[in-house]
Amino acid sequence: MSAFLADTVDVLRRTPTVVSALLAGIPDTWTDTPDVADGWRPRDVVGHLISAEVDDWIPRAERILEDGVSKPFDAFDRFAHVERDVDVPLDRLVARFAELRGQTLLRLEALVTDEADLDRRGLHPGLGEVTLRELLATWAVHDLDHVSQIFAAMAGSYDDAVGPWKAYLGILLRRGDPAAIPG
Repeated sequence: MSAFLADTVDVLRRTPTVVSALLAGIPDTWTDTPDVADGWRPRDVVGHLISAEVDDWIPRAERILEDGVSKPFDAFDRFAHVERDVDVPLDRLVARFAELRGQTLLRLEALVTDEADLDRRGLHPGLGEVTLRELLATWAVHDLDHVSQIFAAMAGSYDDAVGPWKAYLGILLRRGDPAAIPG
């Protein structure tokens, strides 16, 4: 396994553990607030991560390796979780994400057998040609982006409770105006 792939998989493998540590068994008071106005609550983030495990990363990697640029990726529904997960408890979503991630990493290991595979190209319907390396890097950063979204939503649950200390809490200030963060 290449160093790039090993490092990327290392981050991908950690995400379910981080998500579980943050959300499993936590009271709803910490998870009922979106990260920003009209944003996502932690359960929405986990639902979206589940959708990506099923319909995005591995199907696109397979498309790159099987079809190259001759067939574009299928569209990904970023909001599939909204209706699908309405009545699903957060703990069950967290567990489902962990289960799926384990499966997708096993599939990735079976798919990418050669360093040269990372430079193979596929066709994104909006971005044009992309490499498998770029897809995998995006997957890892996508995880980090959504973990930060979970942190922001949880912090937002205590937005009013922190009182005047909000002026020193960048995570809360970014929820409204990123330029408001004190220097």
